[in-house]
Amino acid sequence: MADDLAAAGGQAEPSGAARTCTVAGRTLGQLVRYVLGVAIGIVVPVLLVGRRGEFVAAARQIGDASLGWVAAAIGAESMSLLFFARLQQRALRLSGSMVPLPGLFLVTLANDAIASTVPGEPAVSSGYRYRYYRRRGASAASAGWTVFTILIAQAVGMSAVLLVGVLIALTASAVASGAGASPASIGVTAVGLVIVVAAGAVLVRRDLVLQLASALAGGLQRRAGRRPNGVLARIEATLARMRDIPLSPRSTVGVVALATAVWVFDFLCLVCSFGAVHAAVPWRGVLLAYGAAQVAGSLPIVPGGLGIVEGSLAVVLVGYGASRVPAVSAVLAFRIVNYWLAVVVGWASAGLVAVQLRRQRAGDATVEPDAAQ
Repeated sequence: MADDLAAAGGQAEPSGAARTCTVAGRTLGQLVRYVLGVAIGIVVPVLLVGRRGEFVAAARQIGDASLGWVAAAIGAESMSLLFFARLQQRALRLSGSMVPLPGLFLVTLANDAIASTVPGEPAVSSGYRYRYYRRRGASAASAGWTVFTILIAQAVGMSAVLLVGVLIALTASAVASGAGASPASIGVTAVGLVIVVAAGAVLVRRDLVLQLASALAGGLQRRAGRRPNGVLARIEATLARMRDIPLSPRSTVGVVALATAVWVFDFLCLVCSFGAVHAAVPWRGVLLAYGAAQVAGSLPIVPGGLGIVEGSLAVVLVGYGASRVPAVSAVLAFRIVNYWLAVVVGWASAGLVAVQLRRQRAGDATVEPDAAQ
């Protein structure tokens, strides 16, 4: 996003040496991620070969999937994406920009495909949304503030979902064993609450975070001895304008509620996937398994957490009582909707968004000469 903030200010191009170092660094990072992705892509099939019978049985269950539950899973995932579009619209409106919801929904679909297939997350998808906001009339400060606010709100929402999942799993274990709350469960609960409260505090006092980022940009600029109108200076000025955008406690609650709804409906897609393959839902650990898989999948190793989400989700589900074949079947059904279908629809939406923006630029170019005459 920093590159986009700087580009919005119209700065001069970096020197050839600096550009070469930057490109080389990015290329090396992408190469490392691709190598890790290929390695995981090799390991996963090898492991599946050892469980070929279970995998074939899971595939058969998916082949006999209930169409009604499949439709429910698609509907739940669609609602998750719709809430993310609504979250963007709410954050943009709070920062003083108005963008129609239909366009933001298309961007959400495209953003999901980019996040699932392009290395470099979350910078790439955030940068994509930032550029879209700018092209739809949002200022650099408004677009940057929106991206920043959404990232933190999503972290708060996921922290809350994961905490609830941990509490359900610990409570169910305590009831099953006939014992009360253990010191370990109390400690986990306390740590989870601290994380949720800390993430919420960061969102409420985001001005302090932005001030710290601005100070770091200024410090880097002074250390590099760059001129006042350089890239870092423009980023620092944009961060300063972002600090002036208010966010009341009531608005904070609304934003976090929307971000949490995004995760909740995505989780409901997983629940519906169990129904699709005619499997019982392991309620004791399904929410914990979902949260843990999302956290593992967010690591910037493989785009979309491909292989990582499936593996971690199935392992935790089996650990909490689900039979192996139904768990694998439900996970695969969930990822067909949550990942593969989203990628296909998302890239089609990305093409549609590109066509719409091209037409908008062509229309603006036609209006300007007419206005000049």
